[in-house]
Amino acid sequence: MIAQTEVELYVRIKPYYEFVDFISSIPGITELSSAIILAEIGVDMNVFDDAKHLCSWCGLSPANNESAGKKKSVRIAKAGAYLKPIMDQCALAAIKSKKQPYFAIKYGRIKKRRGHKKAIIAIARMMVVCIYHIISEKQPFNPTDYTELMDPHFNQPTVTLTDAAVFAYLESQGYNTSLLVKCNDN
Repeated sequence: MIAQTEVELYVRIKPYYEFVDFISSIPGITELSSAIILAEIGVDMNVFDDAKHLCSWCGLSPANNESAGKKKSVRIAKAGAYLKPIMDQCALAAIKSKKQPYFAIKYGRIKKRRGHKKAIIAIARMMVVCIYHIISEKQPFNPTDYTELMDPHFNQPTVTLTDAAVFAYLESQGYNTSLLVKCNDN
């Protein structure tokens, strides 16, 4: 019966298979997952004002309840009873991907500060934002910060320090460089 249900799902999703291919280009999302996601949110993104509204509808927007320096509840919403669990599973699969470690790197950075559960929800939210843009622009997954994230030395200028440049910088910061000992190692 499961196989028959999957066949029926693929028959019904055939007119939207272009979107299934685009969504399954995201690491961690298979064709079956993307078909289920499309069945939940649809292909008309004009229903949602922007990606934030889609995330809120999916139940992946954390609350920001803080007053007078006291943090109160930061729970995620109870919405998205069907979509939130599948996005969590896709996020878990994405962080374990060795071939495409894009979300794994982002997960590692968030996990250091916030912990595993909040990092998984953050990755799931990132994936929903990607899905929103993929469907609305009809383009496969291609993040703008991919090369920068994969190569940490991508756009870092090399700095060559000379004695004259160091002393000029110190003087521009207001230090009295006449008190420093200059050494002449000719």
